[in-house]
Amino acid sequence: MRTAATVNPELIFSGIIFLALVLFLVMFIAVGLFTFFIWIFFRRKRNLTSLILRLRRLGTWTVTLVINLLILIALSQKMSYTPPILDNSGKVLEGSIAELSQIDINGSKQWITIRGNSTQKPILLFLAGGPGGSQLAATRIELKELEKHFIVVNWDQPGSGKSFNAVNKKELTVQRYINDGIELTKYLEKRFNKDKVYVVGESWGSALGLFLVKERPELYYGFIGTGQMVNFLETEKMDYELAKKRAKENGDLDVVEKLNKQGPPPYYGSDVTWKAASYLMYLSNEMARNPKISNAGYNTFSEVGAPEYGIYDKINYFRGVVTTFNHVYPQLYNKDLRNEAVKIDVPVHFLIGRHDINAPTVLAEDYYNKLMAPFKELVWFEHSGHDPWRNESDKFVQSLINISLKNK
Repeated sequence: MRTAATVNPELIFSGIIFLALVLFLVMFIAVGLFTFFIWIFFRRKRNLTSLILRLRRLGTWTVTLVINLLILIALSQKMSYTPPILDNSGKVLEGSIAELSQIDINGSKQWITIRGNSTQKPILLFLAGGPGGSQLAATRIELKELEKHFIVVNWDQPGSGKSFNAVNKKELTVQRYINDGIELTKYLEKRFNKDKVYVVGESWGSALGLFLVKERPELYYGFIGTGQMVNFLETEKMDYELAKKRAKENGDLDVVEKLNKQGPPPYYGSDVTWKAASYLMYLSNEMARNPKISNAGYNTFSEVGAPEYGIYDKINYFRGVVTTFNHVYPQLYNKDLRNEAVKIDVPVHFLIGRHDINAPTVLAEDYYNKLMAPFKELVWFEHSGHDPWRNESDKFVQSLINISLKNK
């Protein structure tokens, strides 16, 4: 979904538009009511009694509007769901599972979706990009075929989407994500009576997944990484320089000037997200225009508009991209998987987009060459950028099916 370091940078722009529209609507109503009140006041020649009455009515209308808005938000949260899996006749498929659940993970309430044609299939845990990204609807839409072969579980990690407020931001550390991921894995294995699960991670999730299988290899059949992150700070520096180079070649001198002014990563403080977005969005747009990449671009608004998210979740969908990333990402600058996860005790599969310019493929190749694992493979997706699971979803699904068949 995103870029190398955060989730899809288009989310930032889309989120700003969404929040701006909400703010505009509130301001429009407030200004409208105020203007109407002034008009009535002057029309009635400033009659004090009339003024007081109209002030009361205005107050009543405002309170009623706020209450109705809160009720609407609460109802939308309560009515959120993941669509059922249907058979060819349009009825709910017998034996299937389509569940949107809030579960306890290490003392906090976090959300997951569980979807599959049969609960007898192996579990596939999908780790979204970010930190702060939510892909509950995106994977359901793009990887629907997987539900025939797996119990597909998507986790809104703390600080993202429906789990935005699950954990205090000060407690969001890399180790917290690892601990929560392990607890979620154990919960799924116990619930569905499975010995192990497959874990798939994209972008930030690709690093998190490797941390999980390194710490508790006995819980996993194997790891599948895409948009593979390796060294976070090195990635950011390479992306920054590449964006400047491409912008200069394209004649986008305002972008070059902006990047020169802010300087290269690392970044700290309250504007990490915005500084990173200045080059990540540029590279994302470059990939969106690349004719060699299939199904380029994103369906941000259709995904955030999905029934898995209530109104409050939709706002938090964007807040996670900005605030959680801003807090967590600087903690990753010192992470290099070539040092911290060079030996993995489960099979490792890298599904890499040939045209990924957000997670430099040269780093993924270098890591792959150094990696020690019982089995490893690197599969190139020749028509993909950072998101092979979107760009070449059919091939991505078939690759995961083939991986699972090797364990039978």
